[in-house]
Amino acid sequence: MNPERRQVLGWGAAAAAGAVLAPGLSLIELARARSPEEAASALQRWGLLIDISKCGECNDCVTACHEENGVTGHGRPETDAQWIRKVNLRDKRTGHAQTLPMMCQHCEDPPCVDVCPTGASFKREDGIVLVDKHTCIGCRYCVMACPYGARSFIHEAVSGQKADVPRGKGTVESCTLCVHRVDRGETPACVEACNRDGGKAMVFGDLNDSSAEIHRRLRSEPSSQVRADLALNTGVRYQGL
Repeated sequence: MNPERRQVLGWGAAAAAGAVLAPGLSLIELARARSPEEAASALQRWGLLIDISKCGECNDCVTACHEENGVTGHGRPETDAQWIRKVNLRDKRTGHAQTLPMMCQHCEDPPCVDVCPTGASFKREDGIVLVDKHTCIGCRYCVMACPYGARSFIHEAVSGQKADVPRGKGTVESCTLCVHRVDRGETPACVEACNRDGGKAMVFGDLNDSSAEIHRRLRSEPSSQVRADLALNTGVRYQGL
């Protein structure tokens, strides 16, 4: 190991030692099994389809995500955690404007996992990309590697943490597709809120299940990946983009 890398890892380990983590479940435990009877399986690939033609100017998905996962801000958007955010796009030539939710894209080949020096960033067998806060050293290599700007670094002590959503100062976090809900057979909070309030812009399901709505729609209707040129085979797809 070269001296520069050793210095970075040493600093990160020291920072992690002072991190305050939520009591409860380690995300690495979530990687091992959905339940005692059913392990996470590569036969599944969880994904999300977002029809941006139905996505309005509301922030219901953002609000639901942050409430579900105990993500609170300090009034500083430039440093506050954002597991999901709304992005405004405008065609410079035509002036056509669109709004879309942006979150971790749960890539098949995630760059964040490739660069993580401790293995804290990892992908479950079923395609969900997570960060184990108990081994994250806060180096932020993954933040720089993510082409979607989907990862946040926790700069300040956090409160209101949920038992099954570990968070802690000095660590990195991002959308988990509400893995704790998925493992209970439920949909992510953003999808539930969008469908409940009439937006119906989001569909969640198993990309490998031919009977699932998300599979049928992706097979029969055009869709796009953000930065498809990177060939990351994202689990989040968009229609109308």
